Amino acid sequence: MAKVLYSATMSLDGFIAGPGGDMSWLSEYVDTGDREVVDRVLTGTGAILAGNRTYGGDDPNKGTDAEGAFGGRYHGPVLVLTHNPPAEPVPGVDFATDLRQAVELAKEAAGEKYVNVLGADVARQCLAAGLLDEILMFVAPVLLGDGVRMFEHPGGTHVRLEQQPDTTAHWYRVVR
Repeated sequence: MAKVLYSATMSLDGFIAGPGGDMSWLSEYVDTGDREVVDRVLTGTGAILAGNRTYGGDDPNKGTDAEGAFGGRYHGPVLVLTHNPPAEPVPGVDFATDLRQAVELAKEAAGEKYVNVLGADVARQCLAAGLLDEILMFVAPVLLGDGVRMFEHPGGTHVRLEQQPDTTAHWYRVVR
């Protein structure tokens, strides 16, 4: 069965998006990650689970061939977790209002591959519900100073991680 992976590029100070969800900074750091690991994640992703803010948010490549997940290279099932699904169907995108249902649907779509979570809030919810298996972060050499944190839980949460063998320095398994 599919594993659930939260992957993103973050600034050195821990932000995956700038203030207001701004992603324009990311286009400058598109090659920050280890290309072999990026390719491994792309080919290993069977479905994307995104939050509504991420799905409808700022894409630094909007209007270009690189628009979309993995710089426009991902072509597969997309499931969006939202409280307000659109009234009209969106081609190639499914919507769910319940986290567990969204994860199950995404896992079914992914088969034996990863469900790649896009969006800090959905990743936090998956982690809190015990549904997140792995975390992969690429670190961009920039300090944003403000924005959307890679992981934030006011009041604190201690989450044990274990580095995945034979991977990049920032690929971890969530220890349950």
